[in-house]
Amino acid sequence: MRMPPSPLQDRLIAVPEARELDVFASLLERRGARVLRAPLVAIRDAPEPQPVLEWISAFSAGRCQDLILLTGEGLRRLLACLEHWQPEGRERFLAALGRVRKITRGPKPARALRELGLSSDLEALTPTTDGVIATLRQLDLRGRVVGVQLYGSEPNLPLQSYLLAAGAQPLSVAPYVYANASDDAAVIELLDQLRSGAVDAIAFTSKAQIERLFAVATAEKVLSALAGTQVAVVGPVVAEALRQRGVAVSAMPESNWSMKPLSAELAQLLRRTDAAETPVTAPSPGA
Repeated sequence: MRMPPSPLQDRLIAVPEARELDVFASLLERRGARVLRAPLVAIRDAPEPQPVLEWISAFSAGRCQDLILLTGEGLRRLLACLEHWQPEGRERFLAALGRVRKITRGPKPARALRELGLSSDLEALTPTTDGVIATLRQLDLRGRVVGVQLYGSEPNLPLQSYLLAAGAQPLSVAPYVYANASDDAAVIELLDQLRSGAVDAIAFTSKAQIERLFAVATAEKVLSALAGTQVAVVGPVVAEALRQRGVAVSAMPESNWSMKPLSAELAQLLRRTDAAETPVTAPSPGA
């Protein structure tokens, strides 16, 4: 029996991801899609390793009783920094990591812990700052020092303010930063392609990608471009960043916010789009 063609067959999907671009592109291409590779941001180690190493030293010495991991990338970058500059401290850091109560924002930091043979003690109710705070409300944090691994270099003031109000002392670390992965002209070209209607969908995988679009072009130009295509996102944080700017989100996985479910959601989105565009044939007379 011949299988029906994939709804992604020959559809052009813009992918602004950089770090896992080939992984995500392969998931889509296996479903028959054509991928417009358009990396917007790249992840780099923190430009100054010393503050990161000082945080690791305090953490390894038992300064923290809790650790909030906002991203899997952050934990991996902490280990990479340690292994590059102070490899002899790895075992001490892992021992401290095993002792503290670990709170994760979503599946990616939980996965990074599993790679080390550890597990999350508490997973956020939703993978957002609000979800982390809602989870923390269950805990008595008075007098505790809480390590906070930040999302890029964003200080996440709502989370740190909550911890202070709850009687805790936040101890934050920013082990990586976002940098431009392409020049501004390439970003403008992507927006022009979206506006032309040549792209069937764009799939955002981080808030930083959206911030880059709005940093390079006027809000009017970005909104006009995104109105010309279907917009899919990997999870609630990215969806909220778009909605705050007036962009409608067409598809998002219900759970397990990662690239494989996102590729499946894209297929479902374009299947629905095809169905909506298929004209209904009126029955012939006498039928």
